[in-house]
Amino acid sequence: DLSLLRFISAELTRGYFLEHNEAKYTERRERVYTCMRIPKELEKLMFFGIFLCLDAFLYVFTLLPLRVFLAMFRLITLPCYGLRDRRLLQPAQVCDMLKGVILVICYFMMHYVDYSMMYHLIRGQSVIKLYIIYNMLEVADRLISSFGQDILDALYWTATEPKERKRAHIGVIPHFFMAVLYVFLHAILIMVQATTLNVAFNSHNKSLLTIMMSNNFVEIKGSVFKKFEKNNLFQMSNSDIKERFTNYVLLLIVCLRNMEQFSWNPDHFWVLFPDVCMVVASEIAVDIVKHAFITKFNDITADVYSEYRASLAFDLVSSRQKNAYTDYSDSVSRRMGFIPLPLAVLLIRVVTSSIKVQGVLAYVCVVLFYCGLISLKVLNSIVLLGKSCQYVKEAKMEEKLFNPVLAATPGKPAGKQQGTFKSTQGISTDENGSTSVTNQPVHQKENMPSLLVTSNSDQFLTTPDGEEKDISQDSSELKHRSAKKDLLEIDRFTICGNRID
Repeated sequence: DLSLLRFISAELTRGYFLEHNEAKYTERRERVYTCMRIPKELEKLMFFGIFLCLDAFLYVFTLLPLRVFLAMFRLITLPCYGLRDRRLLQPAQVCDMLKGVILVICYFMMHYVDYSMMYHLIRGQSVIKLYIIYNMLEVADRLISSFGQDILDALYWTATEPKERKRAHIGVIPHFFMAVLYVFLHAILIMVQATTLNVAFNSHNKSLLTIMMSNNFVEIKGSVFKKFEKNNLFQMSNSDIKERFTNYVLLLIVCLRNMEQFSWNPDHFWVLFPDVCMVVASEIAVDIVKHAFITKFNDITADVYSEYRASLAFDLVSSRQKNAYTDYSDSVSRRMGFIPLPLAVLLIRVVTSSIKVQGVLAYVCVVLFYCGLISLKVLNSIVLLGKSCQYVKEAKMEEKLFNPVLAATPGKPAGKQQGTFKSTQGISTDENGSTSVTNQPVHQKENMPSLLVTSNSDQFLTTPDGEEKDISQDSSELKHRSAKKDLLEIDRFTICGNRID
């Protein structure tokens, strides 16, 4: 007996039970809780990563000059105590000397770049043209950063590799000139970015600044709807850390230039302060929204950010070992794409041109400021090292510091190392009985059984895609199997997209 009245009555009184699909609704509720946890977990990672970048950045101004001085002192006093080994300088001292010489040369080259002329040249352009220029500068910065650390690493290795090997490079001097050219061009590129941002701050209607801030939200469209795995998200998180720290330094440069133009009037700083807060707030909001929806669409839990933080902490702890394979500042550069040398050259150039040092009292203030920077660097390093040890212990990664399983060369998974020499970590004890890590070159074919040994920590920070396979398969099947990539083994993270080397 069908009737309109019975249909309306059924629509008004029909019921349903959500518990019939309990798993589905529980999963939806967990997604909501995950999105609510993302801001806290992401900002904890960002906070830790920004201080890592700050530590590497302060190293250029504080400890690097002292290390260069010690290396030069060793060269000067070498005839006094004789040559006890075949090296005039240790590899780390050679790298420090190269960094110091590159900084000095690029600093004097930057004096030939007129900041005021560049400012007026950019200010004379239309708003839409400046918007396009700023986007082009962001892309160029990411591309040149991904290639810049390779140039510096090539220079360091060319200058320090054992001389008994057959020469397979073009020489130290060409590599050195390539490094100087890279640092100089990258510093000019960052200067143009800072100048464009300065023009946006000083525009009357703030239209350019508004357009530049809205450009951050376009980034959400380009990344949220793509498929992401844990490794890809780790790569993006490192890129966001580097981008946020670089923006802070650019804002510092803009404030310095503006305060100089107004004779360091503190009232003008409060005029700039709302715009600075708007830039920082938009960057934080974009990162939170972007990561929240990426984790939602790809079913990634918020706990993954603690794993990323543990991986960054592992880099710091491993670089403090007695025989670390790289300097910590270089490790941060490879991991995040943050290269402190060009940014340091630009900041030194801006500070020296904005602040005039005259008189004995001014020089005393400079010395006190430098001592304060050293104190800040040491304090920051101590706190970071303590926190890093805590994160590594919480992630149960201590044994990886002395585990020969991680024999693969950083940046390349074990599956791509066939027929090549690899650096394995072994444990040795010195005369005082302390344990240290030494690197021994071992051929991969001889070390194949040790590579197949796994422990609970070896399953940490791996890509979740793909089925788990038995590690006891023979080597013929192992060649055709796609190796899972550990976050600790991925050394080169490009900041241009989602590519995993």
